[in-house]
Amino acid sequence: MERSKDWLNEAAGDLEHAESDMRGGFYNWACFSAQQSAGKAIKAAFQKMGAEAWGHSAADLLRELSKTRDVPQEL
Repeated sequence: MERSKDWLNEAAGDLEHAESDMRGGFYNWACFSAQQSAGKAIKAAFQKMGAEAWGHSAADLLRELSKTRDVPQEL
């Protein structure tokens, strides 16, 4: 089952959480939520391509994605 939209919704929620944490001064939680958001957004891309992605490292996930897609270097 293709669930890219679910992953993107989860990523958006995590990003919203990160922004709220930043406003509240909870910087460690903001970093964690932002990292979770990035990972879920990347997993959405894999899902859209019909592939599975495992792991939590955004850098590793992007490295894997770059094997089949152009990924901007700044990411």
